[in-house]
Amino acid sequence: MRFQDQVAVITGGAKGIGRAVALAFIREGARVALVDIDKAGLAALREEIEKLGGQVLAVCCDISNSSEVREMMNLVQKTFGRIDILVNNAGIIRRGTIETVTEEDWDRVIAINLKGTFNCCRAVIEPMKRRGGGKIVNVSSIAAKTGDITSAPGYGSSKAGVDALMKTLARQLAPYGIRVNAVAPHAIETEMSAQWPEEKRREIIASIPLGRLGRPEDVAEAVLFLASKSASFITGEILDVNGGMLMD
Repeated sequence: MRFQDQVAVITGGAKGIGRAVALAFIREGARVALVDIDKAGLAALREEIEKLGGQVLAVCCDISNSSEVREMMNLVQKTFGRIDILVNNAGIIRRGTIETVTEEDWDRVIAINLKGTFNCCRAVIEPMKRRGGGKIVNVSSIAAKTGDITSAPGYGSSKAGVDALMKTLARQLAPYGIRVNAVAPHAIETEMSAQWPEEKRREIIASIPLGRLGRPEDVAEAVLFLASKSASFITGEILDVNGGMLMD
């Protein structure tokens, strides 16, 4: 098992991509801390993981609040004694054009997607330094590279910020053995894509060279690769998971 006894903290871990990432780490021997504001989703996944024999901690936490994040990370360390991996997956979207999106929606998207990632990274750096290294993987988006394509100006902007932060941290933290990378999904079967009208769904599938929507498990496998020893010489990288929609 690639992650035997390692500890992975996964934000937005209750469902979708976060859920798939958590289950993938459990299958590979890791102990997992699930972080989300969805109490019911956390409880359901915790029960599922425990039935599989996995070790799991579920923490309700608003990652836009730095105090809550620090308390959450302290609880993880108290429970498991270490933090090896951080997966910054939590994210929200608020739709609207530049003319119709509200300032409140813009602020909330930036607070969760970008500031939340910053808060979690900052809180985990010292524990990783003490252990002599660690891995951080951010879940970004194709929208960070192309500009938003779903009428949600704050979403692509927030993810572009996440990518810039990732590259900055990759440079700053490399001397401490901490690798920082990102995956950039597109057209994944999640609650976000479930909001698409059927016509838009068909158009998107037609635009993807591999001819299908992605699965959360496709993203999870990319996350695990970047967190594994197989990627030990990779940092500051954005790995596209988009079926060939964007080749860069």
